[in-house]
Amino acid sequence: MSNNNKNLGKIIKQRRLAVELTLHQLSVESGVSSSHLGRIEKGQRFPSARILRRLAKPLGLEESALFMFAGYLSPSPIDTEEGHRRNGWDPYVTSVLAQEPVEVQRATIVILGVLKTLAKKLENIR
Repeated sequence: MSNNNKNLGKIIKQRRLAVELTLHQLSVESGVSSSHLGRIEKGQRFPSARILRRLAKPLGLEESALFMFAGYLSPSPIDTEEGHRRNGWDPYVTSVLAQEPVEVQRATIVILGVLKTLAKKLENIR
């Protein structure tokens, strides 16, 4: 088991728990078997791009974010027409984050994703 597999598996599991999905619910919503998802979360398997695409929406993530976590993509380029990144982040934040090691980038994106999910839930409560 490589650290990359374990890290991505932890990210997927943390995100699944943050959006309050069971392994079975994620399986139903993504069409990926529960057993395969369990092996991914444990770091025993590394998901293909096809699997990541299926997981993105139920996890409330952009496909590009999951691809970045998996190491398939580096951070997306600045969208010059709108003057900000395609993911909606402030250009200064993205330039600072791009200088950090990949592990820090991934952790920051996960944390921001969790905060975004919590903010949406708080809005729904009000």
